[in-house]
Amino acid sequence: MTTQTGLSERAERLLKTLIDRYIREGQPVGSRMLARESGMDVSPATVRNVMSDLEEMGLVRSPHTSSGRIPTAKGYRLFVDSLLTVRPLPDGEVASLKEQLAAGEDLHKVLESASSLLSEITKMAGVVRVPRREQVTLRQVEFLPLSDNRILVILVVNEREVQNRIIRPGRTFSESELQQMANYLTQEFAGRDLQAVREAVLKQMRDVREHVNRLMLNAIEVAGQAFDDGQGPGDDDFLLAGHTNLMSYAEMSDVGKFRQLFEAFSQKRDILHLLDQSLQAEGVQLFIGEESGYEVLDDCSVVTSAYHDEEGQILGVLGVIGPTRMAYDRVIPVVDVAARLVGAALNRSH
Repeated sequence: MTTQTGLSERAERLLKTLIDRYIREGQPVGSRMLARESGMDVSPATVRNVMSDLEEMGLVRSPHTSSGRIPTAKGYRLFVDSLLTVRPLPDGEVASLKEQLAAGEDLHKVLESASSLLSEITKMAGVVRVPRREQVTLRQVEFLPLSDNRILVILVVNEREVQNRIIRPGRTFSESELQQMANYLTQEFAGRDLQAVREAVLKQMRDVREHVNRLMLNAIEVAGQAFDDGQGPGDDDFLLAGHTNLMSYAEMSDVGKFRQLFEAFSQKRDILHLLDQSLQAEGVQLFIGEESGYEVLDDCSVVTSAYHDEEGQILGVLGVIGPTRMAYDRVIPVVDVAARLVGAALNRSH
């Protein structure tokens, strides 16, 4: 009899048994082991035939010619969507999480606690996307020279808000030069969002060195410092905890692979893009293996959920990054509950 997955009941049961076993042990599963653990009256030869069919469908693979099988990303996807039973977290665990994510005065501390708790509970990497700031529109730029080759940067943003910071460029500028640079930057970028200004400045620093005059080049280089410093702690960013936990999993302990993954965490761009995809969706989202679209995460799964304000508007997203053989039935409810509790904590603190 064929089920909704397109597999026979026997094939479904064997696939589920294989994945459950592989998640627990992390070792290829042989036909004899499957025949014994499935609880069905089937011979190892029958199991081998079913495994051959599942391999042709791309649901399992053999890492070595003589070894047993392991799930593919496609196999995990079918497992999670159709064969997995996710149970609610026990009341005691929910109460413990709620206590540790209680409202605090500091938004950053609540989010740091969330990333640390996700890591601690799952023994994987916990990640929290910090809420983006409201749009900040640049109105005017001014530079004032200080002693010791420092410059006071004055940014007038939104209607009348003033932001000040001090930078130290690589050379000394006269008052006249600073005035000209400020006029150029105000004319070029006034009316644009501060984050967009920062990105435009960084792009110009990369692209136009050979094609602009000295005034513009100086202005862009000074602005690179000025607007970079203008990003407050955690803006457009995420908090990460426990990424070294991933080295405890055999399939992720390869030094070269882990170095690439660590670089991806450090550079942040790809991880941020992946988290931002979750901002567009409701509920728990899963990216299994190559589903993420980033080669460095091909051996990982990312489980995320957005957290909301009182009006239901999405503030940010949090989640867990771990190996594809993670215990999904455990990780999914942990991420779901954490997102709800973080949203509640942030709402109470405001």
